[in-house]
Amino acid sequence: MKGDATPEGEGAGPEVLALAKVVARLRSEVADLEGVAATTAVVERAKGVLMARSGVSADAAHAVLLGRAAEEGRTLLEECWITLGQIRSHPPPGTAPPGTAAPSDPPGGPTAGAGTKPAAAAFSSGRRLVGRAGEAALRPPLARLADGLAVAHGGDAVAELLRTVLGAEAGVDAVMIYTLTSAGSLELTGSAGIDDVLAERWRRIPPLAGVAAHEAVTGHRALWLEDPAQDARHYLLISDATDRWRSRAWIPVPADGSPDTAIGFLRTRPGPFTADVRALLRRAARLCAGPLGVPERPPDADDGPADLDVASAQRMLDALAGPAILLTPLRSETGEVEDYRIDAAAPESVDVAGRRGKELVGRRVLETYPTVVGTALWDGYLETLTTGTAYEGEPFTYEEVVAGVPQQSVYSVRASRLGDRLVVSWIRHDTSEREARRLADMQRLGNLGWAGWNLTTDTVTWSDQVYAIFDRDPRHGPMTLEELPRRVLPDDLPRLGAAVRRLLRSGEAVDQPFRITTADGVRHLRIVAEARTDADGTPVEVHGFFQDLSAQRGAELALRESERAVLVQRGMLQAERALAASLQDTLLPIPDQSLELAGLCIDVAYVPADRGINVGGDWYSAIALPDGSALFVVGDVAGHGLAAVGTMAQLRFTTKGMTITGSPLPDVLRRLNTLLLHTASDPSTTATATMVMGRYQPWDRRLTWVRAGHLPPLLVRGDLAEFLDQPPGSLLGAGFDSSYGQAVIELMPGDRLLFYTDGLVEEPGEDIGVGLDRLAASTLRLLREGRGETLARTLAALCPGNRDDICVLDIHVPDDP
Repeated sequence: MKGDATPEGEGAGPEVLALAKVVARLRSEVADLEGVAATTAVVERAKGVLMARSGVSADAAHAVLLGRAAEEGRTLLEECWITLGQIRSHPPPGTAPPGTAAPSDPPGGPTAGAGTKPAAAAFSSGRRLVGRAGEAALRPPLARLADGLAVAHGGDAVAELLRTVLGAEAGVDAVMIYTLTSAGSLELTGSAGIDDVLAERWRRIPPLAGVAAHEAVTGHRALWLEDPAQDARHYLLISDATDRWRSRAWIPVPADGSPDTAIGFLRTRPGPFTADVRALLRRAARLCAGPLGVPERPPDADDGPADLDVASAQRMLDALAGPAILLTPLRSETGEVEDYRIDAAAPESVDVAGRRGKELVGRRVLETYPTVVGTALWDGYLETLTTGTAYEGEPFTYEEVVAGVPQQSVYSVRASRLGDRLVVSWIRHDTSEREARRLADMQRLGNLGWAGWNLTTDTVTWSDQVYAIFDRDPRHGPMTLEELPRRVLPDDLPRLGAAVRRLLRSGEAVDQPFRITTADGVRHLRIVAEARTDADGTPVEVHGFFQDLSAQRGAELALRESERAVLVQRGMLQAERALAASLQDTLLPIPDQSLELAGLCIDVAYVPADRGINVGGDWYSAIALPDGSALFVVGDVAGHGLAAVGTMAQLRFTTKGMTITGSPLPDVLRRLNTLLLHTASDPSTTATATMVMGRYQPWDRRLTWVRAGHLPPLLVRGDLAEFLDQPPGSLLGAGFDSSYGQAVIELMPGDRLLFYTDGLVEEPGEDIGVGLDRLAASTLRLLREGRGETLARTLAALCPGNRDDICVLDIHVPDDP
C-alpha cells in the first residue's frame, strides 16, 4: 500500500532494523500472551461447567478433563471445547427438553411465568454481549465466506457456501434465500440443506401475514425464532415432514434502499442464538448483499477465476473489521503495471494523513504515496498479482508531509490477489503512541489524571497530570494511600475514608469530592475509582482518576453568593413594595362605586403596573370644598417605590390644604413646585411630578383648571370628543422660574371630562398623538354602547399588560331633570 523505508537487507539503517526486530518480537510475545489467556479462559469455563453439573471441586473437575482427554486421545483444549459445546446440545438432568413444559413450569412452557431464574437468564451477558474473543472468532469464517462469494454465482451457490462456512461456527444446517417480487410475494432464489420436495412446496409464498421471511424484509429487522412452540403461534413456520428445525433466524440483506431479500438460517440445534452467533449471521448476510444482486452466470460461462465487481467488493469491505482496500492495476499499452487505483475501502481504513474510508477511493497509489515505487512493497504487489502468492512484508516506516509537517507511521502490509485485483490490508503499529498523546492532551485540558493501585504488590501508578493536581514533584513518585490523609482537610477526611473503605473492602465504585492543601492554598478535587476483584470477590486492583475542580468550585461559590445577594435584594424590594402598597392604600383609597360631588357623578379607576415589584406614584383627589365647590386632581410622581409614595402623599395633602384655604390654583402649583425644589437633599435627586387640577362651581357650572406638564383633559360633548386647549404650566420640580396659568370652561348637562395619567395612552415606540386619538375613539365607542356608568374602570381595563400605573377620573355632568 505505502512505504518508503527500505526493508531489512536492502540498506536500511541499524536503528530501523533494530526497531523492526523489536516490534516483531513484541508482536510475537503479545500473540503468545493472548493465546495463553484465551486457553486459560476456555479451561476455566469447562471446569465451571463440570463443577455445576457434577458438584465436584475445581481440582477434581480439572482431573476429569485430563482423564477424558487421555482416554479419547484428545488435547486438553479439545476436550474443554467439547464440554462447552454440550451445554446447549444436552439439557441438564432433571429438565424437560426444549419446547416442552417441565413439571414445575407453568402452563404454556418454560417461558410462561416470571421466575427469578428465567429473568436472570434473559439478562445474561452471554446472550447480549460479544466479547473480544468472540469478535476475533468472527474474522476467519467471514474471511472464508468473502473468498467463496467471489466465485459463487446464483442463489443456490451462495446458500451452499453459507451452510458450509457457518455449519460448524453457528450450527447452521440449512439455508433458504427469499426475494420480494414486485407483486409483494416471496420467491425462493436459493437453498441448501433442504430436499427438493420442501423447496418446491415453499418456492413461492403469497403476501400473507405471519410469514417470518416476509416480515424480516418489510420490517427491516432480523427475527430470531428460538422456541418452535411459541413461534408457531405467531408465524407460519417452514418445516418438512420430520419438523426437525428447532431454531430459525431470518435476516434481511442490507441494500442501498429498502431490502428485498432475506436469508433464513435453519438449525436442528434447539436453544437461543448466542450473541456471537447473531453477530456472525448478521455480518454474513451483509456480505451477501453484493453477490445476491449479481445475476446468475450463464451455463457456458468460463470456469476460470471470476472477477469481482467493485460494488460487491465495497459491500464486503464494509462488513469487515480493520483496514483494507481493493487495488485495481493500471496497465500500459504493453500490459505492464504502471500504477494502482483504490476502488474500494473498508470504513476503518486510515492512512498516515488521516484520510479515512471513502476518502481513499479513487486515489492512485503513486500520486498519493509516491515514495512506494521501487520498494519491496511495490515488488510484492507485482509478485502477488502475477503469481497469486500472498505478500506479507516486514514492518516499515512511511513518511508523508501534511501541511508542511512530516508525519511518520510504522506499517505491516499484506496483499492477496482477488481476480485481477489486489486486496490489501495493513496494521499500524504506532497507534498506541498517538493515543497516548491524545490521552495526555485530554488529561491536561480536563485537568484530570488517572491513577492505579495494585493491592497485591502494593504499588501505585500516576499519570503526569496527577502530579500537577497534587502539586507534587514527580521525582518523589506517586503518593501512597497512607500518605493521602496528610494532605486532606480534616473536615473531608471522614467522608473520604468511608469511600475508600467501601472501595477496598467490597469493591464498590466511588465518586467522592474532597479538598487538599497545597503551597498555593486549598484545592477542590474529585476521585472516581473502581476496583477489580479476583474470583472470590476480593479487590486486587484499583484504577480511576483525580480531577481538579477548584476553578468550577470557585465559579459555583461566586454564583451562590450572587444568588444569595439577589434573594436578599428581592426580599428587600418585596418588603418595600408591601410597605408602599400599604401606604398607598391608606393614602389613596379607591371607591368601589361612583361618587357624587357638587352635583357631579365621579368614577375613579386605579390600576398598578403589571411589571416590576415597586409601587408607582400615580394619584388622584376628589373632595368637596367649604364654599360648595369641588376639587378634582390627578397627578403622576416620577419614579417608583417608597420615595414616590412619600412625594405623592406630600403633594396630595399640601394641595388639599392650600385649596381649602382658598388659594388660587396657579398659586397652588407654584408653591408645590417650590416645595419639591426645597425638600430635595441633593439637587440631582429632586423629585418631579405632573399634575392636572380643576375647581368646579356648581352654581354656574364653571370649571377653572390648571396643569403642570400633564396631558390635556378630554371633553366629551354629544358625539364629539376633543382635548382642551392647555394653559401654560411646566413640570413640578423642574426649576424655580416656572410659571403657571389657568383656563376656564363651562360644562353643559351630559358633558364628560376625563383626567388621566400617561399610562392610559402611552405605548413604547408609539407617538403620543396616536395614543390620544385611541383614547378619544374608545371613549365615544363605550358611551355609544351604554357603558358610561363605569367609563373610567372600563378604559383602564382596555390596557392589558400595562407597563405603567394607570389613574383615570371621569367627571360626568348629569342631564337636567
